[in-house]
Amino acid sequence: MRTELCERLGIEFPIFAFTHCRDVVAAVSQAGGFGVLGVVGFSPDQIATELDWIDEHVGDHPYGVDLVIPSKYEGMELGEIDPEELQAELDKMIPTTHREFAAKLLTEAGVPELPSGDASMNELLGWTEATASPQLEVALQHEKVRLIANALGTPPPEVVDRVHESGRLMAALCGKVHQAERNRDAGIDVIIVQGHEGGGHTGEIGSMVLWPQVIDAVAPTPVLAAGGIGNGRQTAAALAMGAEGIWTGSLWLTVAESACEPAQMQSYLDASSADTVRSRSYTGKPCRMLKNRWTEAWEQEGNPAPLGMPLQGMVTADAMQRVHRYAEKAQDVAFNPIGQVVGQLTEVRSVRDVILQIVEEYVDAVERLNGLEPE
Repeated sequence: MRTELCERLGIEFPIFAFTHCRDVVAAVSQAGGFGVLGVVGFSPDQIATELDWIDEHVGDHPYGVDLVIPSKYEGMELGEIDPEELQAELDKMIPTTHREFAAKLLTEAGVPELPSGDASMNELLGWTEATASPQLEVALQHEKVRLIANALGTPPPEVVDRVHESGRLMAALCGKVHQAERNRDAGIDVIIVQGHEGGGHTGEIGSMVLWPQVIDAVAPTPVLAAGGIGNGRQTAAALAMGAEGIWTGSLWLTVAESACEPAQMQSYLDASSADTVRSRSYTGKPCRMLKNRWTEAWEQEGNPAPLGMPLQGMVTADAMQRVHRYAEKAQDVAFNPIGQVVGQLTEVRSVRDVILQIVEEYVDAVERLNGLEPE
């Protein structure tokens, strides 16, 4: 199961795990995979705290950091601008009706407001180059961070240059062949191709169709397959098509080390693969999540339509905080991003057990295929 990318990064298995939980990052890397911390919701100071902790708990193993700099987003025309000034300008673009509608949905669902005095989340998060650049600078101060990924398309040239100058690999996600080719032409070292089944921000083309097209189009640039991978048989299929490894996310939401609130995790464990929907209702770009009253309300005629990124994320920042804090009461309107593979996630297991099962199932699948060869 060891690929050339394993050799370049010094890891045992080509199993990449995207997660917002530092415990999962450390556990995956310790178990031979490659943990990647998604930092879009963290301030630079919070990122420093998280990465310091991972450095102390990951041993000699490497890990990665995932940023979100969309190729296109509202406010790009403003150019280079101070993050606070950018947020103020973007706030002027948000209709009052959208904020009122979001607040109304939370109230109707019985989700309490945050206690007075609680720190409010930065509404802009890291959805722009201006806000993601400080996050990158913190990540590059940590030696064990060996890969930087961009979750939404080709990152700006200066970001790619900065990562390469630091001696690290730059990765980027895509959902179409031309996007993968743009990543390759921009000097991206590792292209992550995510099929329609995937959780979070995802496109419209299924993995079995998309993976081989992208692998052929960008060869010899290494490709990680994403979208719909939850076991060793699916991993074997991805590597059989020519992928250098797998990029997984949904899989780690229900592990014992996950930071998911118990009510949120139970929602995942109870869901079937038919219970997800691609919705723009929380971030402004199509994002696969569990469908609920929130996702349905933003689609109903007569209600406000979701704004573009990052405006919709600014509208829903308060909701993200409240549904996380009051998860027991908020599942009807919660932001629960996850892929169609959720139907395979039926029990809580440790990270190590998940990785070992993937490897064992992969070996069994390969042996089965070898056994199909004619005498």
